[in-house]
Amino acid sequence: MTAAAGRGTTVVSERAVRKIAERAAVEAAPTGIRPAKDATKGTATVRGRRADVALEVALPCQASLSDTVRRLQSHVSDRTRELTGLHVDAPRVGVTALLPARPGWSAPVSDTPVPVGRTPLRWWSPRRLPAGLCTLVLTVLCGALALELVLVHLAHRPAAPWRTESVHWLTGHGSADPAVRVVAGLLAVLGLGMVFLALAPGRRGLLTVSSSDPRVRAAVDRTAVALLVRDAVGDVPGIGPVRVRVGRRRATVRARLAFGPRDTARDGVREAARGVLDSCDLRRPLKLRVRVRPDDSWEPADRTSKETSADAS
Repeated sequence: MTAAAGRGTTVVSERAVRKIAERAAVEAAPTGIRPAKDATKGTATVRGRRADVALEVALPCQASLSDTVRRLQSHVSDRTRELTGLHVDAPRVGVTALLPARPGWSAPVSDTPVPVGRTPLRWWSPRRLPAGLCTLVLTVLCGALALELVLVHLAHRPAAPWRTESVHWLTGHGSADPAVRVVAGLLAVLGLGMVFLALAPGRRGLLTVSSSDPRVRAAVDRTAVALLVRDAVGDVPGIGPVRVRVGRRRATVRARLAFGPRDTARDGVREAARGVLDSCDLRRPLKLRVRVRPDDSWEPADRTSKETSADAS
């Protein structure tokens, strides 16, 4: 029998884990809607026998985000573990879009009780681009300095002109020199910027969704919420063009009134927008601001009724 060391080692690449997780996410989508495979994106990191998976998916707007994300996490974790043999924790799931469901579809009802948890207010960003740029710059500078020291001390080559000139310039300029103060100020601003990037959440385009399970973290894109509000407000009788802006703490709706009473239309717009925002079940409820302005061709309802009565007589 061949020894364990001679049979080789099976290595599962991060790309394979990512593909399996994306396919499992498509399989776990609700029955009434099947998003395209390209609409589900994921990332995977493999460390030894463990794998960390993150997914970005699109879900139907009528579904319960907490229950749907919980089922998706369970299926993706079990399916990836079954096919790869790696230990996969519950993946991080981000809801990037809310899609309309097919006619006649209803969200499944789950009777399984879940423990009460706390959802974070904001979705943190890994800051890959700033971290990568900072690492690249520091690597180039440290590598150039290390190469210079090796060439001088081991190869007995003369010091590079840039190093000698820098040393001579620093010996002739103190802390009172304007150039030194400018450089120090720039470095201080750069340091404060790095501290801000490390402490700020970053992904301002996402709004976290409330969840009763502490293991579930879900977020929805602000653009998707704005589209849902715009479609709901557009169905209000008498409302024409609609513009919606969803911020981190406030949703602003600006609508044009084509016909009908202005107060009634404003109440209808407010009710429709508030219904959509409440259905999103956001962790931090958004304040709603509604502005309804009449079009140039708009006429009050009482004037229209008087003209109709006069024509009839």
